[in-house]
Amino acid sequence: MLRARTGTSLVGMEDVEVVRQITAAFSAADERLGGGHGLTTVTAYLADTAAPMLRGRFPSEALRRAAFGAVAELAYLAGWKHHDLGQEGATQRYYQVGFKLACEADPHGHAAWMMRALAHQALSLKQPHHCVDLVEGALRTGLGHVDGQTEALLHITHARAYAATDENPSAARALLAAEDALLRDDGPQPSYSRVSGPAAGTVASHTARTLTDLADHIGTEQQHRDALTRWDPEKYKRVHALTYADLGDSLAAQARADEAVAAWTQALVLMAGMTSDRTRKAITSIRSTLAVYQRRRVPGAADLARRTREALA
Repeated sequence: MLRARTGTSLVGMEDVEVVRQITAAFSAADERLGGGHGLTTVTAYLADTAAPMLRGRFPSEALRRAAFGAVAELAYLAGWKHHDLGQEGATQRYYQVGFKLACEADPHGHAAWMMRALAHQALSLKQPHHCVDLVEGALRTGLGHVDGQTEALLHITHARAYAATDENPSAARALLAAEDALLRDDGPQPSYSRVSGPAAGTVASHTARTLTDLADHIGTEQQHRDALTRWDPEKYKRVHALTYADLGDSLAAQARADEAVAAWTQALVLMAGMTSDRTRKAITSIRSTLAVYQRRRVPGAADLARRTREALA
């Protein structure tokens, strides 16, 4: 599938644009409704229409690369949706397909981005040393071939990997590298790395998570608050929900119980109606702290505990 170039159908730019439009539409819906929304449709379209298109004939090498890039982004979306549902085996399979397609489209920048996706999955699976190897490979592949925004997203993943392996000085250097890259204005950001939203917001969010691993709860809070200002709350509803949940965690770690309850309450409001394992895990993770807050009669804790039970029912 990945290298076939001799099919009978002639593929035009219109075909590629349709794949891009469908990917964009389902990406937007995914952020508002969760990974479970439209998953079957996305995977069926990928298997039945988008991937077979790559066996067609292309009038130019540029169009062929564009087609492979568009389908790689769709494969990434399929993997991301499975990740949001906690289905990590399927996630990895789609990310690996996306990586192979990206290598055909752009063996430097786009391939590096898909290596970053696999690195993030390694973090989620508590395999930080594997993550370090993957993201260092992504940096070797991508540096000098990507814009500053995309490079910043590679460096911030590097920082998270280092923090997860207790390599704190290296994590700090990677954070600075991400900040420096973010300041560069050296060309348009490609669609494959725009999918996560404004790079400044993603860098702030992952800086917060890096600082969490470094036990800097004040810095974590500041970065989460900064991230919330970077994302459109309607367009990036799930990101806001998960960020409020993380913000609440950082406030709880500072013994600011009332503020933690307020942040978690906002997260729960935003999570309503989503089909997402990540949001369910975020809700589940606060229940033990809420139980303590209830015993201490923290205002709002009992009501929030009731609402979390209802959300998880």
